[in-house]
This record gives sequence, structure tokens and C-alpha cells, in this order.
Amino acid sequence: MARYIGPKTKIARIFGEPIIGNGKYLSKNSNPPGQHGANRKRKTLGEYALQLREKQKAKYTYGILEKQFRNTFNEAARRRGVTGENLIKLLEARLDNTVFRMGIAPSRQAARQLVSHKHITVNGEVVNIPSYSLKAGDVVGLKEKSAANTSVTGNLRGKNSKFNWLDWNETEMKGTFIAYPERESVPENIKEQLIVELYSK
Repeated sequence: MARYIGPKTKIARIFGEPIIGNGKYLSKNSNPPGQHGANRKRKTLGEYALQLREKQKAKYTYGILEKQFRNTFNEAARRRGVTGENLIKLLEARLDNTVFRMGIAPSRQAARQLVSHKHITVNGEVVNIPSYSLKAGDVVGLKEKSAANTSVTGNLRGKNSKFNWLDWNETEMKGTFIAYPERESVPENIKEQLIVELYSK
């Protein structure tokens, strides 16, 4: 299963923000990676570079490689409405992202592992596909055997109240994907319009 397994701090330094992980080392060294670091001759990025960087930021944030990201974009373009906003909605509706948002896992990488190892159910059925796209009303929860496993439940941290498109019942260890989120509700610092412009070339 394809995923990024390289150094997380390097990615954080590229974008100057904690894309993967908590970015605790950014305060020590926030220079871009590479031989020349902050002394690179070209200080300002061109239009294409800005668009490409925004796409890379979205891919690293949601843990997706190029082919799957392109397919998600194509699906967003086919749907009614603003393509950029549709793209963010589809990324947020991924099962691994929803497991992370509900507080079942501490990170998207951990959520992906829970899904792949068959700990997560959707509407009562085990689903082990991290990219599974949820629909409004789908119920996500821990498998009964997994709910009794302390190594799984030990990472539960509860849903953040600002994610109003999700509902989480800590007693039943189940949550509902209420609806696709509005763009202003998603906290990720991604300029999706630049991604649309890049793919429109």
C-alpha cells in the first residue's frame, strides 16, 4: 500500500508548518531542507511552483500519492459546485481522515493503520480501505473486539467540537458522518484554487 514513509520534519521544513506530525523541531530549524537551505538564490517562487507546492501540501496533509489524488480531483471536477471546495470535501470524507477527525486515532497515519488492520466498521461492516469515501449518514465505529482492546482504545481522544459535520458517541464508540463539511469549517491551510489552476493547465 503506497504511502509516504520518509522523514516528517523534512516535510514540515519544506512548507514551514507542521504538515505531518506536530512539527516540534520547526522552532530549532525552520530552514528549507537541502544543501543551501535558506541561502537559495531564488527567493520568490513562480506561479507554477506555488501551484505545485499547494498540491504537494494537500497530498502530504491527507497522506495521498499522485495517482489517487488526481482521481479524487477528477471526481471533484465532475460534481456540481466549486471544484476546489468539492476536492476538500472528498478528502475530508475519506475513511482514514474521518477516523482521525473523530479522535479514534491520534494522527492520519495511525488512522490509516487502524482501517487497514480491520479495526474500523462502517454501518456495522468491517471496511479496510483507507480511501473509502463516506456518505452522509454513514456510521463509523470500532469493531466490537477492537473496542475491548486497550492498545486501540488507549489512543481515543474524543472529537474536536469544531468539526460540526461529525458526531461521536464515546459510550458506544460510534460516530456519524453527518454531511460533507463546508470549506470554512475545515481548518487545513490549503489554497485549493491553486490546485485547480495547476490541473487546468
